[in-house]
Amino acid sequence: MARITVEDCVDKFESRFELVLVASNRARKLHSGENPTVEKDNDKNTVIALREIADETVDVSEMKNKLIEEYQTVSTQNEEDLSLEYSDSENENDEISLKEEEIVTNEEINIDSVTMDQQDLSLEDSDNKQSDDVEESSE
Repeated sequence: MARITVEDCVDKFESRFELVLVASNRARKLHSGENPTVEKDNDKNTVIALREIADETVDVSEMKNKLIEEYQTVSTQNEEDLSLEYSDSENENDEISLKEEEIVTNEEINIDSVTMDQQDLSLEDSDNKQSDDVEESSE
């Protein structure tokens, strides 16, 4: 059998991109064990998928719809689960805020202690100057 090309299938789709998506999805299904609707003839799954599309042995619109359904994800979480997740994230944010406040407080303490040390040094300097002044005047 002659090789199949994309040109043989593109007229069944609005764009080449759509053809590639559907054909690759069909090839994956063949690889996972679905039975082909045409003879294999030692062809790879991609070629078989294109042959199925060209020969119209599979319904193209059904394949498109299945592909869309596979890509759509619907979460079945109920409101209670969502509210629990939200409250957990709020608690984490509160913990982060507390840690940030602790850091700020520690920085303030360090700054205050440095300021106090500087004040102590300046007081010592002034005391030393005064004692030097007193000693000089006494001489």
